[in-house]
Amino acid sequence: MHDDSEVAVLRLGHRPGRDERMTTHVGLTARALGADRVLLPDNAGQSLDTVADITDRFGGPFDVELTDSPQGIIRNWDGRVVHLTMYGERVQDVEREIRAAHRDDGEPILVVVGAEKVSFDVYEAADWNVGVTNQPHSEVAGLAVFLDRLFEGRELEREWVDADQRVIPMATGKRVEPVDEE
Repeated sequence: MHDDSEVAVLRLGHRPGRDERMTTHVGLTARALGADRVLLPDNAGQSLDTVADITDRFGGPFDVELTDSPQGIIRNWDGRVVHLTMYGERVQDVEREIRAAHRDDGEPILVVVGAEKVSFDVYEAADWNVGVTNQPHSEVAGLAVFLDRLFEGRELEREWVDADQRVIPMATGKRVEPVDEE
């Protein structure tokens, strides 16, 4: 499935005690829906541990990192920046252009996902400010929709390597088994 140019997700902001689940879910969604890595704020170590544990158990490749300079990541990104915000251009109006930059031109994509109020310089630094529905909603939902549109569903067929466990799809019930069982 994987395109050659990188897709990274940057989580802006993290309020300890309040954003633990949301920041973790940004990382898990980035992993499950095709990104190569997620960069989390340096105070989100618990979220890093959870995402790294899931990657160890269910496979990768996927990298999770902490950064003390999210603005520096944006400023120094060697590629294109997509900022997900409900105030942005409609995803359906810009997805082809973003996909072409990534897939056809080989541009690495940094997807920026906010937590608390995002400063205006992020809007200015972004190549695209993209809105999914232009209505209040979860940043995790916006990330999932955006990645699915970027990859056109190919991420759903991804093969995971070095997994210890796998989920067995079932109509009813839950089944997780060790990978070495056939």
